[in-house]
Amino acid sequence: MLQLYNTMTRQKEPFRPENGHVRGVVRMFSCGPSIYSPPHIGNYRTFIWEDVLQRYLEYQGYEVKRVINLTDIEDKAIEEAQEHGLSVGELTGAIAGRFIEEAGRLRIKLPERIPRSSTSVEQAVYLIRKLMEKGYAYRHKSDIFFDPLKFKGFGKLFRLDMSKWPKTKKRFKRDTYPGLRWNLGDFILWHGCKGGDEVCWDSEIGRGRPSWNVQDPAMISATLGYSLDIFCGGIDNLYRHHDYNIAVMESVSGEELAHHWLHGLHVLVGGKKMSKSLHNIVYPGNLIEQGFSWEQIRFYLLSRQYRKRLNLSMDGVRAEGSKLDALRAMTRDLSIPRERTEQIIEDEAVSSLTEDLTASFEAGMNNDLDVPSAVEGLFGAVQRLHLLHKTDRIGREQTRTIEEKLRKIDSVLQVLF
Repeated sequence: MLQLYNTMTRQKEPFRPENGHVRGVVRMFSCGPSIYSPPHIGNYRTFIWEDVLQRYLEYQGYEVKRVINLTDIEDKAIEEAQEHGLSVGELTGAIAGRFIEEAGRLRIKLPERIPRSSTSVEQAVYLIRKLMEKGYAYRHKSDIFFDPLKFKGFGKLFRLDMSKWPKTKKRFKRDTYPGLRWNLGDFILWHGCKGGDEVCWDSEIGRGRPSWNVQDPAMISATLGYSLDIFCGGIDNLYRHHDYNIAVMESVSGEELAHHWLHGLHVLVGGKKMSKSLHNIVYPGNLIEQGFSWEQIRFYLLSRQYRKRLNLSMDGVRAEGSKLDALRAMTRDLSIPRERTEQIIEDEAVSSLTEDLTASFEAGMNNDLDVPSAVEGLFGAVQRLHLLHKTDRIGREQTRTIEEKLRKIDSVLQVLF
């Protein structure tokens, strides 16, 4: 059975859809990119392990209803557009196109419809109005804020120590703040428009725009409802953002937002997190310029289990790329029957190793998506089968069975064929 580490409980748990949805259907939300700047390798690592999770659930027979979103109207997008003399739509439209293209090249399965913050304003207004009616949110001048002290259990995902909450009221007006820290005060839901503001909507709660803190809840509730089986994203979201999502959604619905919470760790460069200030951001295009393929990049980003940091190095990418090339070459050979295979009777050693293909792969995957372990087991079985193939010990029917199993495994990994 698939075991997943649940950030909420801080332990591995058997995965079972438990929110009363249709049997065999998994509702999954994964935080998409903030498209004020192009996604980098660290972002794509998150999107790739989330893609593998979706594909493995489908491999196991589930139907996955997944939403990934695009954040296109936060403070950073507005500021970045102004800095470059562009409209927000011009800036984010170009970056959204780049993301969709690169995701395709990295074989990341994207939903047909990808909601954006800018297309979910009406739902955000609905949520804010509900929060005000219930007493969780209040107006301050033209802005609207959420009071975390009104929500029982605030900070439960992070396990925030609420005893340290300040006695004096403080309001945090920006969508995001630098660093992995907590803002001990009320967080903004609605930016009231002021003179000169260009990104504004007329609504029943005034003229303005929804904050980042309510944008994800708006997109989730409009597409998947108020309770999910899986909510996942990068570890940075464990600070503020996901607990804000919980507070907003559960205050409106009274339901548990998600049963399983998954968070992946960072890609590091020289032991440090990628950041603009350190000038160490690496994009997929940088690795393509170094001669690596899109499949090699995907394989490399899966070379560490998602809850472990991955320290990016060209030597590491090169080593994993060579390993993938060898695996692909053996897979290709195993898919082509040898000349003498018509006369070969089924070989027990071949049958046993063929079963090992699936067993070793699933053993790793069921252990909290331990893709490196799954690939290691797969590589060993393929290597031994390849030796038997070269000595004409694999029959035509066995060749067909091996190829079917490898293609099914690759429906998850997306690197072999």
